[in-house]
Amino acid sequence: MGADPSRRVAAVAAADSVREARAEADRRAYLSHPEQPDDFWEHAQAWSDETGRASVAAAVPQSDREAVARMLGREPAGHFDVVARRPSGSPAVILNAPILEDGRPMPTRYWLVDEHLRRLVGRLESDGGVRAAEAAVDADELAEAHDRYAAERDGAIPEDHQGPRPSGGVGGTRRGVKCLHAHYAWHLAGGDDPVGRWVAERLGPAAAAPVRRVQ
Repeated sequence: MGADPSRRVAAVAAADSVREARAEADRRAYLSHPEQPDDFWEHAQAWSDETGRASVAAAVPQSDREAVARMLGREPAGHFDVVARRPSGSPAVILNAPILEDGRPMPTRYWLVDEHLRRLVGRLESDGGVRAAEAAVDADELAEAHDRYAAERDGAIPEDHQGPRPSGGVGGTRRGVKCLHAHYAWHLAGGDDPVGRWVAERLGPAAAAPVRRVQ
């Protein structure tokens, strides 16, 4: 026999109620944070009815959302916070939520969005930087960095999340070096990353001198 339709409807209604309650709790917690901008409601849009969590539009100031979308060449697929900026206020590094709005996992916690720094790191990669960095840093120290990165990211996953989860460490890889941009982004945000430090040394102190972490 098939499932009782009335039970299915009741289950859906109960799930919707839980999501709505969680969204309201998230909204209140967000608004009560002492560092939220005074013009939050000017930037905010509808809270997500599908996920029960704040949408990107609701949680991120309009100026940051537009700047990051321009830098990425697309709309961000999940919530993010700006963790490093240029003196102009332009985002340099963003902190991604581990689960995107559609439920897909996001393994890269820190993302380098500054266009100038991305080009510099891209040149370093094209010159064999990925292999050079992996050969230069201590393998055990790198493995420990991957573990710390994964622990921080996975610790931000909602306790009630039932879908796919991100895996691997920096840039989603379990070992070695995959993406210098991801390592450098974490370094700029204050992460203890041997590859990020290696990249910083190769680019020189002037490259990121204007970039400041968001306190």
